[in-house]
Amino acid sequence: MLTTRFPPDLLDAALALHDNRLPEAERGLKAYLKRDPFDARAIRMLAELAGRIGRLKDAENLLRRAVEIAPAFTAARANLALVLYRQNRASEALDELDLLIAAEPDHPGHANLKAATLGRLGAFEEAILLYERVLEGAPDQPKLWMSYGHMLKTVGRQADGVAAYRRAIALRPELGEAWWSLANLKTVRFDDADIAAMEAALADGAVGDEDRFHLDFALGKAYEDRREADRAFAHYAAGNRLRRTQLVYDADETERFVDDCIALADGGFFADRAGWGCDARDPIFILGMPRAGSTLVEQILASHSAIEGTSELPDLPALARRIPDYPHGLAELTQERARELGEEYLRRTAVQRRTDRPFFIDKLPNNWAHVLLIRLILPNATIIDARREPRACCFSNFKQHFARGQAFSYALDDMGRYYRDYVRMIAHLDRVQPGRAYRVIHEALVADTEAEVGRLLEACGVAFEPACLAFHETERAVRTASSEQVRQPIFTGGDSAWRPFASHLAPLVAALGDVVDPYPQAPGNL
Repeated sequence: MLTTRFPPDLLDAALALHDNRLPEAERGLKAYLKRDPFDARAIRMLAELAGRIGRLKDAENLLRRAVEIAPAFTAARANLALVLYRQNRASEALDELDLLIAAEPDHPGHANLKAATLGRLGAFEEAILLYERVLEGAPDQPKLWMSYGHMLKTVGRQADGVAAYRRAIALRPELGEAWWSLANLKTVRFDDADIAAMEAALADGAVGDEDRFHLDFALGKAYEDRREADRAFAHYAAGNRLRRTQLVYDADETERFVDDCIALADGGFFADRAGWGCDARDPIFILGMPRAGSTLVEQILASHSAIEGTSELPDLPALARRIPDYPHGLAELTQERARELGEEYLRRTAVQRRTDRPFFIDKLPNNWAHVLLIRLILPNATIIDARREPRACCFSNFKQHFARGQAFSYALDDMGRYYRDYVRMIAHLDRVQPGRAYRVIHEALVADTEAEVGRLLEACGVAFEPACLAFHETERAVRTASSEQVRQPIFTGGDSAWRPFASHLAPLVAALGDVVDPYPQAPGNL
């Protein structure tokens, strides 16, 4: 039986964790657990600490230990469900949430996470119904209204989503994420009262960091819409600067990773492994930089009767993490193991399928880092490289706050280097396996949509269908930041949006180096 009374040394560690004094908290908790290794409360705190610094697998292991010791410890089980959700293991999270809801049926937090988890699995309508039931009993929960708004936005109910976000703001005016959620629709224009409310919230010294950087991103969008570029950039820069302090990202590590991939996959690497992998043709990988038009490409393809859109799937990176000494470990795979990994990818992604269409899309942009793995385990899969002018693409990332991931996007120099490394990787694939990645140039797709769509469909091995030109009429769930943009005809003004900010972008241009001038081609020396 758990009690609420803490021994003094455990209380000290708890206070250190509360105050974000993480090294002190870690020392205190580990010392305490040496004396009492069965205290589930201390184990849960150590798991929370691990989660804060991104060690989600460590957090999971600790939380499983906590609930094994104390099965009725619902706070630990709730943390476990959240950690599983954040590792994109939605089915496992759902199992824990069902146990939690059985034990605490009136807890709105459990229902909120279950609805989000259902959404992750593609059960959007079920998630919306769950949110509505919970909000009937707890109508004054701003974060519930915000989460409900996210789900409504995903299924295309924009007006209802806006109303839900506005309800959240009415309940808590300083809730930065709700303001950013409105801005992130890309179709909402803030009025004077909205801007005044956000500026007032930002001026409040009691507002926490998470609300603060969301408010800065939203105000950046508000001032950009008013063509006040300097004021907009000041807010974008402040939001990015604060967010960057909370993330761990090493651009040198990404550069070394690409160097290692290029050195590994020389001209003979794939020739020596001809015929390896799973021969399925089902997957279509759309990869590249975020904000490069991949959602538009997906929407076009998902409008075809033979292609199912399943959004950004976590499964390929999950497989990569299981290969020892990745990417060097690719050279140690056997033919049998390569086939098994391809088949496992298909099994894992099957949970996202909702139709019997023969092809499906995985549009996780960062899969560009895993093109060697794709070619090895799924050699017949289609690879679409969605590419956009480097300054336009990178600045679009800089003004975007991502819910999770994309840690490279919060500093202009990190971003330029990341774009350059992506181009280097795909350029190398073009050299060693010419024609295996079909490139869609965003500006060409916008300028001559019909011709480019025809070529895209041919690259995917399917016949032309007129519905692909009327992609904005296709009704399907879209989870990414471009969800509302792809429900409209193609917009032609986005690729000049960076120009009013050009005077602020010197660090980006310097980091991009020689990939700017040859665009859409890659420099010959990469």
